Amino acid sequence: MTLRVGIAGISGRMGVLLARAAKQDAILAGGTSRSGTAPEGAVLFPDIGALGKASDVVVDFTHADAVAGHAEALMQGRTAWVLGTTGYDEAAGAAIARAAAHVPVVVAANFSTGVNLMLILAEMLGGALPAARFDAEIVEMHHRQKLDAPSGTALALGRAVAAGRKVALGDVMTGANGAPIGARRDGEIGFASLRGGQVVGHHDVMFTAADEQIVLSHHAFDRMVFANGALRAALWLAGRPPGLYGMRDILGL
Repeated sequence: MTLRVGIAGISGRMGVLLARAAKQDAILAGGTSRSGTAPEGAVLFPDIGALGKASDVVVDFTHADAVAGHAEALMQGRTAWVLGTTGYDEAAGAAIARAAAHVPVVVAANFSTGVNLMLILAEMLGGALPAARFDAEIVEMHHRQKLDAPSGTALALGRAVAAGRKVALGDVMTGANGAPIGARRDGEIGFASLRGGQVVGHHDVMFTAADEQIVLSHHAFDRMVFANGALRAALWLAGRPPGLYGMRDILGL
């Protein structure tokens, strides 16, 4: 059976690309759109619940404020969910967890294969390089319209470094959201967010000692890399039992 894929926010920047990707390897069931417009030939649904009933899986790159409501609607409709939205709060995170108890859910800050390999390497280096010797800094740059900072991918990279060091990111992060950095203390993980033009995505993880530096770097040149990765996740999710999955599961890492 060919998978029916619904796109939340089908008229948005990512929604249009997701619709293009879905048409290649699945059936585009349609989408939702706040603007009331959709790519040519796509069916519009009045809300996420109606879209879920017409879809086997819904792919969602919309807005953090919509996450909790989408979680409830897709849970009630027993529709699988691929979520690429970032910047949501703890209450929305709890709603995602509740939904995952009833339907299969893939959540990822980034659907690029390269970024997910970078996450593994960041954790490995975080564990191998002594925090007292190597300062960890994460620098990200995105297009000028991006709302959240640091980016979801930057935070995921920070969590990976922290996991390697066996600490909680919230206890050691600095420089995020415009907070003053001051002198660097041992073990801190610093963040810097840049915005400008139409940069798709650029992330660096830097481990810097007094005598050497190691840099992990990823540049996304085309948003289709995220759309293709999300569709891969949707195809993988078909028929899976309820649960919360990530890109490591999909990539077999």
